[in-house]
Amino acid sequence: MARILILSTAADVLGDTGNPTGVWYEELASPYYAFLDAGHDVTLVTLGGQPVPIDPNSDVTGDDAPASVTRFRADAAATALLKAPGRLEDEDVTAYDALYIPGGHGAMFDLAESALAAKAIGAAWDSGKVVASVCHGPAAFKNVVDANGVSIVKGRKVTAFTNSEEDAVGLTEAVPFLLETMLRELGATFEGVADWQPYAISDGRLVTGQNPASSEGAAQKVLTLL
Repeated sequence: MARILILSTAADVLGDTGNPTGVWYEELASPYYAFLDAGHDVTLVTLGGQPVPIDPNSDVTGDDAPASVTRFRADAAATALLKAPGRLEDEDVTAYDALYIPGGHGAMFDLAESALAAKAIGAAWDSGKVVASVCHGPAAFKNVVDANGVSIVKGRKVTAFTNSEEDAVGLTEAVPFLLETMLRELGATFEGVADWQPYAISDGRLVTGQNPASSEGAAQKVLTLL
C-alpha cells in the first residue's frame, strides 16, 4: 500500500471577477477513487486546512456527471473531507509516495503563488516521489525548483489546460497567466491535443494531464509508477 497526498486549491473566487471557482470535481474525484480502489491510503489537504470549494461549473448531476463525481457526492466520508481537509503545513510530504494536485481555476490563485506549496512540491520531488497534476493544477509548479534551483518542469514533457482551451471557455483575460505559456517559459516541452480530448503523459516521476477528461488517465499513470 502506498500513501498518496492530494493537495487541492482552497480558492473559491476567480480573481477580481467575483465569480465562484474552486477545484474541478472530476479532477479530484476520479483520481481519489482510482487511488483508493487500488488499495492505497489517500490524504486530502489544502493550505491552512481551508475547506475545498467545488467549481460550480463542474458540480453536475444526472447523465452528464462523471461516475466518480456521482460516487463522491454520495460518499459521506469523502464529502466530509471537503469541509475539513488536513493542513499542508502539518504534513511531511516526504512521508508520502506520491503527491497529486487536481486542477480547477482556483489553483491559479492560491497554489501558484504559495511559497509553502512550492517548497512542499519541491521537497516531494527531491525525495524521489511521484508528482502529478491535471488541468490547471500544474499552475502550482510555477515557482517550484529542485535542490539545484532548477524548475522541476524544465526539459521535461508536460501537459496542462491549453491556451486554446482557456480561450474556448472565455477566461483568457480572467486568469493571472496562461498556463501553457507559463510552462513553456519555464523550459518545459509542452504537449497538447485537441480541446477537451483526454491526454496524460509521464516524464520520469512527473505526471500531467491536459484537462478534466485526462484525470483518469493521469491517475493510472501514477498507479503504474507506484
